[in-house]
Amino acid sequence: MILSSTTVKSKISNLPKSPGVYEFRDKKAKILYIGKATSLRDRVGSYFRGRFDEGSAFRKPNAKPSFSDRPHIEPMIPEIADIKIHETDSVLEALILEASLIKKHQPKYNVREKDDKSFAYAVITKEDFPRVLVMRETDLKKYPISNIQYPKIQNTKYKIQYTKIFGPYVSKRQLEIALKLIRKIFPYHSAKQATRQCCFDHQVGLCPGPYAGAITKKDYLKNIHGIEMILEGKKKKLLIELKRQMREFAKTHEFEKAAEARNRVFALEHIRDVALISGDSQHSMFGFYPNIECWGKIRIEAYDISNISGEYAVGSMVVFSGNKPDKAQYRKFKIKTVSGIDDVAMMREVLQRRFKNDWKLPDIIFIDGGKGHLNMAENVVGEFGHNIAIVAVAKGPTRKKLDIYYDKKALACQKVISDKKLVEKIREEAHRFAISYHKKLRRKNWKEK
Repeated sequence: MILSSTTVKSKISNLPKSPGVYEFRDKKAKILYIGKATSLRDRVGSYFRGRFDEGSAFRKPNAKPSFSDRPHIEPMIPEIADIKIHETDSVLEALILEASLIKKHQPKYNVREKDDKSFAYAVITKEDFPRVLVMRETDLKKYPISNIQYPKIQNTKYKIQYTKIFGPYVSKRQLEIALKLIRKIFPYHSAKQATRQCCFDHQVGLCPGPYAGAITKKDYLKNIHGIEMILEGKKKKLLIELKRQMREFAKTHEFEKAAEARNRVFALEHIRDVALISGDSQHSMFGFYPNIECWGKIRIEAYDISNISGEYAVGSMVVFSGNKPDKAQYRKFKIKTVSGIDDVAMMREVLQRRFKNDWKLPDIIFIDGGKGHLNMAENVVGEFGHNIAIVAVAKGPTRKKLDIYYDKKALACQKVISDKKLVEKIREEAHRFAISYHKKLRRKNWKEK
């Protein structure tokens, strides 16, 4: 028995507007198709939109198909007799669950969908420091499981074994986005060749630098273990493990490792991954950010630290609306928790105190400093669950040019970042405001003496 218009409308209206996986089944309860959704109600409803007349049993004869670009799906609609759903906490988990269910049930319309393509798989390599690769089904069939052969590079063949395969994934691109998202939480080495030099991925926090000695093999394999658990759909179990690790590290006073575990827990619990479904290039791995072009509406916050050998340490926050300073929004901070010379820790305190306040959030943050400052700021912003572009600006070795580092969210802000005069103007204003407050504290102290 096919679904009537009344039944469809009733079922769709009762579906949640949350991420998950849906199954279309026929009258014998056999699964026809499995798909994932950002909103189960909206996605499932899209299959039936415009197909029903009021009071008629099935769709309008001349109704335009909802999936005209996917004609193999159209014949499935009359066969649908039931709809089942699986809610998930995030789209990332929906993507992983979809792959697991397709592998288990092999629905005929999912198979047809890939007739002219090849499913994608995530592969964990068998190396001292395993990598995570994305491979097509055709590649897996071409090479034996123990011997994936790469093309010749300088007349040398790289033969790689792998230990685990996850998939099939319908979209190679969405799998790549998912792994980029996961890699922000559990970094891994991705270069084809081992190198002791710091690769670019290591500089931006995506590679933990195993061959440069920046991470032990034991800790690196913990990262791979975390990735495997996510791809196996065991996020809840992974969270339990991370929380246990966090408590253990705190007991042994390994506070840096405890903070790292805490940050991973937070990231896993606050994943916003619209790009995995929409495919919209304007969506970041952790949510949506606009391509900022309207100068007059951009809120830019810039931060700087000023001190003398750690004394009279202060921080400044200046605010620009587009390319104009908004001095009414400026804020100053007297450093309270850091003693001695530790510019990164001072900047961390300033940012944490800033985000504890209910002030209007910025579109972009500029901080005075280098890569270390950038990584720290990303962690702080992540702790508070915000999605803000971050740019670190420092004078280069020759002091004649600016060195600029930024996170991936800042790629949407290229019009701002590429305006070197504006960047210099903002940086100098933050520096001026910090220096003026620092001098004020020094003068006050001298007068009191």
